[in-house]
Amino acid sequence: MTGAVARGSSFYYGLRLLPRDRREAMFRVYERARRIDDIADGDLPAGEKLRLLAAERAAVSSPAFQDLIDGAEMDVRGTAYETFDELVLYARRVGGSIGRLSLEVFGSSDPQRAEPLADDLGVALQLTNVLRDVREDLARGRVYLPREDLERFGVELEPPSGPVADLVRFEAARAEEWFARGLGVLAHLDRPSATCVAAMAGVYRRILVRIEREPESVLERRVSLPAWEKGWVAARSLIGAAA
Repeated sequence: MTGAVARGSSFYYGLRLLPRDRREAMFRVYERARRIDDIADGDLPAGEKLRLLAAERAAVSSPAFQDLIDGAEMDVRGTAYETFDELVLYARRVGGSIGRLSLEVFGSSDPQRAEPLADDLGVALQLTNVLRDVREDLARGRVYLPREDLERFGVELEPPSGPVADLVRFEAARAEEWFARGLGVLAHLDRPSATCVAAMAGVYRRILVRIEREPESVLERRVSLPAWEKGWVAARSLIGAAA
């Protein structure tokens, strides 16, 4: 991103619905988050990545950004996930942190109730990312799907074998449960912020539905939506907010 969320990204279509001051604040949040993510996913040696992440840590005071950096360090160190609970911890750090940072920008009628829901919604988005990016992550030598679930279903990812479709649908159903909880945050946001969040979550839920319909596709390509469909979801959220 250079000065704004990339036009083709899943977040762009929700952020453009915000008033300008909040939109610009969210752009700044995502620019720093993108920089942290790029460090973890880049081609530098692990030691240099950790040094750069330490510099990012020293530059921020927000606990949510500190959590995000913790998650990035897990990626650099090649953390594996034996259980779903371990994956949720990672998802809270890299996804839930974005939910909490966003809430700081949006404000809330009841922050005490809204914050855990924003965190849950961030986990839902990250679990969707895990399924969407299986192929890309394998190319980086990363496996986020819990080992206990791979063993439960008798699935191997390299080379693919076993009932991959059953495993993917199982994980998608889990992500849907996190969406169902996390979307409760909408009740604690004003209309512009709720419209933005509904649009962003709507894009991800449609990706999740597409994954559920074509579960084995996650080993073939990165599942995504065309720009027109993302725009349609955003427009639908805007119309729903005005109703």
